[in-house]
Amino acid sequence: MKLLSALLWSSLLATMAPSAWAQANTIPSQPHLLVKGEARRLVMPDRFGLQLNIEETDMDADAARRRVQDNVARVLALFKQQKAVDGSVRADNLRIGPATRYEQNRQVFIGTRVSRQLRASFASVKAMQDVLGALKANENVQVSSLAPTYSGEVALRRELKGEAAAKTRESAQGLAKAYGTQLRGLYSISDVAPNFAYGIQAGSWPSSGDLVTPPSPEAPMNSIETTGSRLPESIEAGPITYTENVYAIFLISDGT
Repeated sequence: MKLLSALLWSSLLATMAPSAWAQANTIPSQPHLLVKGEARRLVMPDRFGLQLNIEETDMDADAARRRVQDNVARVLALFKQQKAVDGSVRADNLRIGPATRYEQNRQVFIGTRVSRQLRASFASVKAMQDVLGALKANENVQVSSLAPTYSGEVALRRELKGEAAAKTRESAQGLAKAYGTQLRGLYSISDVAPNFAYGIQAGSWPSSGDLVTPPSPEAPMNSIETTGSRLPESIEAGPITYTENVYAIFLISDGT
């Protein structure tokens, strides 16, 4: 049975690659199986996050501050008008500091830079487009990022982790049956892959994405147009893939 355990173990080791994370659980000295369970879900985003940077530079620091605050008030009113998702609006504290530029290889003071960042999320692409259309972005009101997200991410990841854990037991039972062994029980379970190159560390495990598979049918895309910003003219919100992996060690016996 020791030979069987060694063969199973060496075949599992051959599939692993190193990574930089630390592995918390230990590997038992008894015969065992290390298995991976993976659960994946493709969802369409239902939240569209917008981040703006509002800044002014002026020799008169108070004049720069007033202009920034005026733009902040205008943008916050626009967020309210376009029904930003409740609780999603955020306004960072005012930041004030010197502004300089290089002229003839020397740094020249050009005034005081005053800035604030604003964030909000919207429940549809149309609401986002309406905000961008009314924003009148320029060098003082800049769109710094757009980020489609899924509002049910926390619950979805919890569900996927449960599915992945169930798949580890299915995989272990299948391997044990194939080699004529029996599962004695669960030794440890983790969402960090082990690596054995330099002791017990976190590693990576080849996934189905590492194999050559036919491309999936294209999912419908939501198009977001931006104007007057530093972003590309068209940003598309496609599906988001969430994946959870669970790694489990099961103790085994020879079944005799």
